[in-house]
Amino acid sequence: MATATVEGLRRQIDELVRAGDVQALRTVRDQLKTEAERRGLKRRIRLYGADPVRWVRERLRQAVWSKQGKILEAVRDHRRTAVRSSHGIGKSWSAALVACWWLDTHPPGEAFVVSTAPTFAQVRAILWRYIRKHHKSAGLPGRVNQTEWIIDDELVGYGRKPANEDESGFQGIHARYVLVIIDEACGVPEQLWTAADALATGPDCRILAIGNPDNPASHFRKVCAPGSGWHTMGISAYDSPNLTGEKVPAEMALALVGREWVEEKARDWGEDNPLYKSKVLGEFSDDSPNQVVRAADISACRIAPDTPATAEQLLPVELGVDVGGGSDETVIRERRGRRAGREWRARTDRPEEIAPMVLAAIRETGATAVKVDSIGVGFGVIGELRNAALRGEHQAVIRAVNVASAASRPDKYINLRAELWWEIGRNQSAEHGWDLSGMENADTTVAQLLEPRWDVDPRGRIRVEKKEQVIKRLGRSPDNADALLLAYAHPVVEDAISSPAGVSLSQAGQQRAGLGAISIGRGAYGR
Repeated sequence: MATATVEGLRRQIDELVRAGDVQALRTVRDQLKTEAERRGLKRRIRLYGADPVRWVRERLRQAVWSKQGKILEAVRDHRRTAVRSSHGIGKSWSAALVACWWLDTHPPGEAFVVSTAPTFAQVRAILWRYIRKHHKSAGLPGRVNQTEWIIDDELVGYGRKPANEDESGFQGIHARYVLVIIDEACGVPEQLWTAADALATGPDCRILAIGNPDNPASHFRKVCAPGSGWHTMGISAYDSPNLTGEKVPAEMALALVGREWVEEKARDWGEDNPLYKSKVLGEFSDDSPNQVVRAADISACRIAPDTPATAEQLLPVELGVDVGGGSDETVIRERRGRRAGREWRARTDRPEEIAPMVLAAIRETGATAVKVDSIGVGFGVIGELRNAALRGEHQAVIRAVNVASAASRPDKYINLRAELWWEIGRNQSAEHGWDLSGMENADTTVAQLLEPRWDVDPRGRIRVEKKEQVIKRLGRSPDNADALLLAYAHPVVEDAISSPAGVSLSQAGQQRAGLGAISIGRGAYGR
């Protein structure tokens, strides 16, 4: 068939048409299609096999900015490439370009693409969504569904999320040209890196690992370190064309991180904050020895569980309220069992404005308990909410929390604030005891969780930096983080409520049974 002349082919088709041989005509059609695809592949390999940037420009009719081009060329040139990047530089879009270029310029049956990410939802909704877009826009060979690429009924690529401990999760893939993409690489456990490495053993195989460097204890950090044997790249938000002035199409510029966002995060998080270093600079940070909540722990809590929570696991539904004073925000945080949820906030310190906000949140969430910072203005908010309960406007228990009061373990913690931050913020993060994967306003809240420092007092008790000290040091108040901790605090009987003057009624011996207070029962966090 490959040597048939055009005239000879026409005569053959005419004879088959006159004979009405439909089956033979289909065979000829398939042979012609195969020959066309073979010649097309040969041409693509000649033109684009060594020039992925040209492939994007001519085959997809798209543009790439300089750092995206460097990623494509690094995969071409190096067996293992690790890219730590800031937010908003198009890292998953670039990884999808690599996958499409790979399969479009290598023979079907000899090439395969495998991708993974911390969760299956990320596999499907991020990288493979972009692969589908590229495939459709250029009319690339075969067909692509949510997580698979098929050419001539042969599977040539897929996205998977094996169990974290499954080192054999990708077994069974044998091809000369294997490309493995590890997306959102910081959240992928070391066992899956081992499984990925076992696929890419040949000299013509490649691994691309790409993600935000937000976990200093991750395997991703190890491969990004000097001497790891990986080719490494770092991309900062300051490398974005919107900050360097690099000329790119207007549509691309709108999709990339801009100067306004960078400056906003410098104000909101601070340039020394680990989240700023990860999301803006694209750099790993080291946890400070006197940092209460460690970035390595909190980043793992932001990865969604493999299995959805049951209705029982989403109980209790409770709210934490950090009442703003002066220019600080009032923040209301929802928790549903282990899962942190929605957030409401307003810049007000007036009880008559805050109480209706909390009441609306109670009605919207069905919360059965509300824990309110009772120092200062919070005292009036608690009164407003308890009066509303007496009027039948809600049925939630309103619990007062005076973080300056004694801890439930005064031998270990200097006060309740230290106990909340240590037992919930630090330990619950270390034990993955809460799920922050779907938390509203997550970046700001996590940035605040990473700020407070701790030391010990002369009696050897843990002492956490006061809120006023954090504000003085950073110029920002950790209101969102405090509201989150309050949402997870566990109630007991005695009230730790303070008067407007800051005197704890419980400390004065005036107990109010039934009103509720706060303790840090270790068994309560996973409820």
